[in-house]
Amino acid sequence: MISMPQLKQDKVYIAPSILSADLTCLGNQVKLVEEAKADWLHIDIMDGHFVPNLSFGPAIVKNLDKMVKIPQDVHLMVQEPQKFIDPFVKAGASALTIHAEARGNIRETLKQIKKAGLWCGLSIKPDTNAATLVPYLDILDLILVMSVYPGFGGQEFLPKSTEQINQVAKLAKDHNILVEVDGGINRQTAKIARKAGAQALVAGAAIFGQPDIKQALADIRNAALAQ
Repeated sequence: MISMPQLKQDKVYIAPSILSADLTCLGNQVKLVEEAKADWLHIDIMDGHFVPNLSFGPAIVKNLDKMVKIPQDVHLMVQEPQKFIDPFVKAGASALTIHAEARGNIRETLKQIKKAGLWCGLSIKPDTNAATLVPYLDILDLILVMSVYPGFGGQEFLPKSTEQINQVAKLAKDHNILVEVDGGINRQTAKIARKAGAQALVAGAAIFGQPDIKQALADIRNAALAQ
């Protein structure tokens, strides 16, 4: 496991999402974003129940751990996250983010992540009230705001997400919790999300879908810093 970085309030963190990577040359693509100073990789895990799609399993995290030397932020879009914690801890995940809308005891699952020495995160969908996060602020390292409806890559940023990001940023401010935004992030929306209070930006197609992956990542970071 590679540890997540020490947070700096004036920095913008960029997390390329491998859901949009070309899996036929994944090793090359993740090395390119590592060379471009990506802060961590974002790994979307889907179970076909919480969202109507399937993606990766623990093996992808274990293999990526051999390819690059940057952390892996694993986003569990799964119905019963407690069943997934141990396999991804053993695979080498650096952070595990579960959904507030998932089944089971959310606090106990977060405590399980924390006990394993990983960053623990909680994500909310676009229609979930930010106040849902309040009971967990004392334990969280990361809040992931979905600026699209989860389950599919390549969607456009939802304008209504701006207010949700702002509300979450206010809640996180006094608890040293990182606010991360995922969905439709590109050079234009990076500015919007950053202005609303995001510190970390997950980008898929806007990085991996571009001819020059390293330049695309740099463009998103520069756009966010220039807002």
